[in-house]
Amino acid sequence: MEEKKRILLVEDDANLSMVLKDYLEMLGYDTTLRNDGVEGLEAFKESEFSLCILDVMMPKKDGFQLAKDIRNLNPNIPLIFLTAKTLKEDRIAGFKAGCDDYITKPFSTEELSLRIKAILKRCEVQYTQKKIPEVFELGEIRFDHRNMLLLHKDTEYSLTRKEAALLRLLAENKNQLVERDYALEKIWGSSDYFIGRSMDVFIAKLRKMLKIDPNIVITNVHGTGFKLEVAE
Repeated sequence: MEEKKRILLVEDDANLSMVLKDYLEMLGYDTTLRNDGVEGLEAFKESEFSLCILDVMMPKKDGFQLAKDIRNLNPNIPLIFLTAKTLKEDRIAGFKAGCDDYITKPFSTEELSLRIKAILKRCEVQYTQKKIPEVFELGEIRFDHRNMLLLHKDTEYSLTRKEAALLRLLAENKNQLVERDYALEKIWGSSDYFIGRSMDVFIAKLRKMLKIDPNIVITNVHGTGFKLEVAE
């Protein structure tokens, strides 16, 4: 029998939180509910979860800060933000904080269900791929995709799940164009504008790490995509 997926739901609206908890449990998810960011973080420390659903506006600790704290403990856990805010800046801030998806209230429970399933499916695919031993030789850098590590002499960088997936895609197409929309669909499952901004943040982080070898660079190609250029 397949083990139930465990979800941490952190939402301060008492009525909405109970409705969501009941709905998620009806869908078959083992759901832990907490009503503020501090309690949410404590719950995350105490148990293992498959996914977190976080309200943005909460007392004691807001969703953005809670996401950062959770990411420090587990950089690979999928996160969904719930928010009443529709401002572009808030959505960008959400993706920069590391969320996998962003749902604006009011929303349908069916929409939430579909997004949860899509994220968990992508994570399972990436986890399966991650179990295959893979090491890419990129100039003087060894990219250990299986363990999500960049290795160069005495320097070692740990990558997040999405950083590793994005670098793998670039490494598989070394010195070739990888189109933005293709990368977004492949890794995030959507080419949404705000997710695109999130990918730009990941590209910037990878560029910074890859500077340890001056013969490697990620270049923009006429606004259509990226290319991992490795001098042979």
